[in-house]
Amino acid sequence: MADPRRRLRLGTVLTLALFATIGIRLVFLQAVETPAYAGGGVADRIRTVTLPAPRGAIYDRSGAPLAHSVEARYVYADPTQVKDPQETARKLSPLLGVPASELTERMQPRKRENGVDSQFEYLARGVQIDKARQITALELPGIGTHRDERREVPGGDLAANLLGFTSQDMVGLEGLEARHDELLSGEPGQRIYEVGLGDLAAPIPGGYSRTTKAKPGSSLQLTIDRDLQYMVQRMLSTRMAQVKGSVGAAVVIEVATGEVLAQASHPTYNATKPEESEPTDREDAATSFVVDPGSVHKAITFGAALQEKVVTPDTTLPIANAIRMGDTWFADTHPADGKRMSLAGMMAYSSNVGTIEIATKLGRDRLIDYQKRFGLGAPTGVGMPGEASGRLLPAEEWSGSSHGSVPIGHSVDATPLQMAAAYATIANGGTYVQPHLVKEVIGPDGKRTRAEPPVTRSVLSPENAAALRTILEAVTTVEGATGTAAAVPGYRVAGKTGTGWRLVDGRKQPGEVASFIGMAPAEKPRYVIAVFAHTPGGGGGDIAAPAFRDMMGFALRHYRVPTSAGEAPKFVVHPR
Repeated sequence: MADPRRRLRLGTVLTLALFATIGIRLVFLQAVETPAYAGGGVADRIRTVTLPAPRGAIYDRSGAPLAHSVEARYVYADPTQVKDPQETARKLSPLLGVPASELTERMQPRKRENGVDSQFEYLARGVQIDKARQITALELPGIGTHRDERREVPGGDLAANLLGFTSQDMVGLEGLEARHDELLSGEPGQRIYEVGLGDLAAPIPGGYSRTTKAKPGSSLQLTIDRDLQYMVQRMLSTRMAQVKGSVGAAVVIEVATGEVLAQASHPTYNATKPEESEPTDREDAATSFVVDPGSVHKAITFGAALQEKVVTPDTTLPIANAIRMGDTWFADTHPADGKRMSLAGMMAYSSNVGTIEIATKLGRDRLIDYQKRFGLGAPTGVGMPGEASGRLLPAEEWSGSSHGSVPIGHSVDATPLQMAAAYATIANGGTYVQPHLVKEVIGPDGKRTRAEPPVTRSVLSPENAAALRTILEAVTTVEGATGTAAAVPGYRVAGKTGTGWRLVDGRKQPGEVASFIGMAPAEKPRYVIAVFAHTPGGGGGDIAAPAFRDMMGFALRHYRVPTSAGEAPKFVVHPR
């Protein structure tokens, strides 16, 4: 080693060997182990952002939006990047309308279930675009915005009890929004991308990126007529406001199709601000309001008796002032003093005694059978979540007095919609057509699909249905009859008044439920309207019939239905 040349050669060899070793290791790292090292780094640089699916709209029958989504922004925080949560929250609070303390809590570092630090927390949903731009301009570390949507209900309280509302996350919570949530909501997408770390927390150009597009939800076109709904709602609320603590429902059905053109409730609420309302304000009274219907049920008893040939349109009976069934006496408010009465007279003066006499000839089992045929005792399936089924008194539960109470509409549980559908059967030549709210489903591609056809069944013959309509005309035309306040100038109207009770969990509530259900023009009915008014302190009789008159008058003019060509028949109440 004393030879300098030998030392030089050895040093050269060692240096070359060192460089060779380093070179081989670099090649190995870059060519063989690169995926493992790169993969380990990517996990720390990956961000995942949910892409909300645009929620489908809800339209009225003409295509006018009743509820739809508009573009908005959501504001989020990456707790690992937020430098001063309290100061950040202080700046965001007035823009988001969220307390600073709540925002501070959301921005606190936290672990996911898998033990990884959370890098995404919602601060607000449905933020207006201009507000989001102001937030972006603040350039707050760890705070970002992204495309979102906000649900809008242009009419505020218009059909609110039908439509319901969504959460901030666009999940249907009540009404049709909840019933059809899966169809309306679509499927959210996702964007996964690679970002730099620290102050370089921005997407890396050319870095890992994968986007799954959101699938928009479908839309619903309802049978509801926005203009008619507005007027029916207003007319109902105006009348109901006369009585404190009242609850009311109104339903308009197109006879030939079973389509519900309007379905109003009182009280109601603003669907854009559901948090400001009481749960009871948000109920759809037409399908959740269970009543003991009273005398509007008499049309079912008369229809069954006509169909079973127990009576004919010309039948007359001697009518006592009262009748005893079991241990209960049933009296008439318009005593006949034993004189003979026509069927039209019995209906005009709402004779309990006459109706019970007819039901006795018909028999319990046949009456129950026709109650079911007319749609009582089961939900209509109109499309509202939580629709009440009502209840019919089973044959084995009938007592002696039931033979008097059931025919006149007591010991019967029904909803306003069920009773409206029963009268629509009479108006439709005796054919029951299931009432329904959804007309079409509109796919994201614009393709329209008709809703399932409604259930139909024959209940009365056309001749008996026509005879019953004529009998019901006496209610609005005979002097002193119970429904003269429901008469619509220029049109023949067939219908019936009723007085019953509201039932909650099978228990009678204080006050009474007054109702009127009618059809027009009586000679060829186009529409059936049912109005029910629960008034804890009484006075409902001054609401239902006049409200019907106002609603039916507007509906006939709205659809330009010609006035009746002839006058109603002249009825004889007490034939000689």
